[in-house]
Amino acid sequence: MTAALALARRWVNDYFNRHDAAAARAFCASGYTLEIGDVTLAGRDDTWLPAVDRQMRDYPGLTMTVHETLSGEGWAAIWFSEHGARDGAEAVWSGVAIYREERGLLSGCVAQEDYMTRRRQLKVGRGDPVDRPCIAPWDGAAEAPDREAEAAVLAWLEGSWPKSASIPCDDEHLTRDHLHFDVKRTEVKRMHSAGDRVAFWVRQHGTYRSGIDGLPAAADFLDVNGLLQVADGQIVSGRIIRDRMGLWARLKGAR
Repeated sequence: MTAALALARRWVNDYFNRHDAAAARAFCASGYTLEIGDVTLAGRDDTWLPAVDRQMRDYPGLTMTVHETLSGEGWAAIWFSEHGARDGAEAVWSGVAIYREERGLLSGCVAQEDYMTRRRQLKVGRGDPVDRPCIAPWDGAAEAPDREAEAAVLAWLEGSWPKSASIPCDDEHLTRDHLHFDVKRTEVKRMHSAGDRVAFWVRQHGTYRSGIDGLPAAADFLDVNGLLQVADGQIVSGRIIRDRMGLWARLKGAR
């Protein structure tokens, strides 16, 4: 287990699932910064922990299930789901996060969480199924980076959404409602590989076409996190989470 993955394990088990802010202070740097969509929460005690605490008060039994992990020197990525109930209405929403480790502490995280699917479930009061947990999320051995796998992921990200490959994106595999977004340029924010798997955060600049609450087409950007597996230059499995809620908020504000 890499140092970063060991810290991510503590993040999930000791801090998040126990709702224990004191535990987070033991292994997260004071300057811990969360970048999620186009929002940055900088500072462990003044900004980030209070923001998560508000969510934990809203969802008193909030729990995280880990579906896949990947790690290397100084970083660890997790595909996870958060699930809980708010005022009796249940919801489960997935995310992909990449944590940074520096000098034995977690210094930050970049993540996308599918808040739009959470909103959908809360409206009806019934939660979606939780994806199966990873059998041994903390036992993965470190592997060398694979630049060819990274290049294959970048090539797959070109063009437009939806993609033809059968890789689950947000909740589209459940709702069959697809986001249509024409990508003109992909800005790589973070990209890491270990063997044939790649974790990334990219910001895709282009044009929104349709798929979110009937908003009109407009030029904008889309933040995308993913954890993908590559074989023979092709994407064969993985999970994609996009910041549809941020896109919706920006376009709604521009109307």
